[in-house]
Amino acid sequence: MSIDFVEALSTDNLTAIKAAPKTDVHCHAFFSARRESVEGWVGHPLTEPPLKMKAVEGMMAYADAVLAPHIKHREGFEFVAVAAMDNAVQDGVVILEMSFDIRLLKFYSGGLTELRSFIEILVEQYREKVDLRPELGFARECANDPKWMESAHEAIELDIFQSIDLYSHQEACAPEAVQSLYAKARAAGMKLKAHVGEFGGAEEVRRTIEVLDLDEVQHGIGAAESVEVMRWLSEKQIQLNVCPTSNVMLGGVSELAAHPIRVLFDNGVPVTINTDDLMIFGQSVSEEYRNLYQVGVFSAQELEDIRRASLATVGARLPRPYIKEE
Repeated sequence: MSIDFVEALSTDNLTAIKAAPKTDVHCHAFFSARRESVEGWVGHPLTEPPLKMKAVEGMMAYADAVLAPHIKHREGFEFVAVAAMDNAVQDGVVILEMSFDIRLLKFYSGGLTELRSFIEILVEQYREKVDLRPELGFARECANDPKWMESAHEAIELDIFQSIDLYSHQEACAPEAVQSLYAKARAAGMKLKAHVGEFGGAEEVRRTIEVLDLDEVQHGIGAAESVEVMRWLSEKQIQLNVCPTSNVMLGGVSELAAHPIRVLFDNGVPVTINTDDLMIFGQSVSEEYRNLYQVGVFSAQELEDIRRASLATVGARLPRPYIKEE
């Protein structure tokens, strides 16, 4: 007999928690599968990440040393992407906005056409179980590289990417550097996102939203520092796509029990709960919900409200139609 999500959380029934439909709208394709999946593929264990890492620099130092040597090529990336889809199915994720970094083109001699073909296959293969909405990922370091900027503009024209996300080291470029790219994405009907407020403050969250006309923010937890900014986010219904374990392991939050998602929620800011990089942070969406309940950040009913609101708001936005190449 099936049980509801509130009861599943209250009785710590992880199987039932996983069975409830969910969204994951903050997920980077390159690190989107469990580390255990990669270990099975390469045939040996991989060093676990430190429980605490020094921001993005610490995460990338671990990833470059331990993970990248095994997956930094086309075969490795495509294995990870397929394994991630299987993980999503097992976790009850029914809408997945997975970010495909423009630099993945390094793996494809046929360029955007070949990358698009792989993504299309992935979308079709899992269509009955997961609504995969591919996202164009753009690292801030690429903003001053004409080659990557041109490729990103061309990627928008492919009519397959449903959204765009800006990420990586915040100091690498100001949001103004990608305004033209975001204007093109807006004109193409894409959802606009950017990483901001993961380590910075509330005013930078608001400024980035205004400069890039964002629909949603990846992380955005720095907004909790300002009642005024939280009120502004609430009034505009700007959704923050939060990744609790990532925030703790990278030092943006001291401990899960003190996570500012509680303050954001209490101030009417729309929030979703997501994985970020499952290979590194090791927590599925279901496990993130479970963790937040177990440390007392939210009640089971509040988490059910967040789950249902996520499905409603993400599901209400129809996927951008794309035209397959014959």
